Amino acid sequence: MTVEGRSIGVFNVDGEYFAVRNRCPHEGGPLCAGPTTMHVVSERPGHYEWTRAGEILRCPWHGWEFDLRTGECWFDPTGVRVRRYEVGVSPGSAIAPPQPPVNAGDVRAEDEPAQDGRSYVAETYTVSVDEEYVVLEMG
Repeated sequence: MTVEGRSIGVFNVDGEYFAVRNRCPHEGGPLCAGPTTMHVVSERPGHYEWTRAGEILRCPWHGWEFDLRTGECWFDPTGVRVRRYEVGVSPGSAIAPPQPPVNAGDVRAEDEPAQDGRSYVAETYTVSVDEEYVVLEMG
């Protein structure tokens, strides 16, 4: 999705939501087009364990990996990171009541004030989360 001119990817990992900038800090690749994968832990050679399924995002251009929880790069966690955003899920009624479908005659120009004098433009994105909304904090 694009929010305030920024391309942002929102990920649902077992019901927990993460959002990161869709731009790899390495060379500007489309980070969110890459696969999500797992973290590998090894105590000794020949022994490994897969953990944190779906929490590691790999850039499709050069394979740099980023932690969706922190934005840190696995290559250089203290020096390189992807911008992340706080995400929450709120019941639909906390945001706005469901609106009926818009008919062509009901559409008004972006700068045409509503009956109460307010003027606004809203972008909506289809998100299916069982009657809840994904809320992206841009702060």
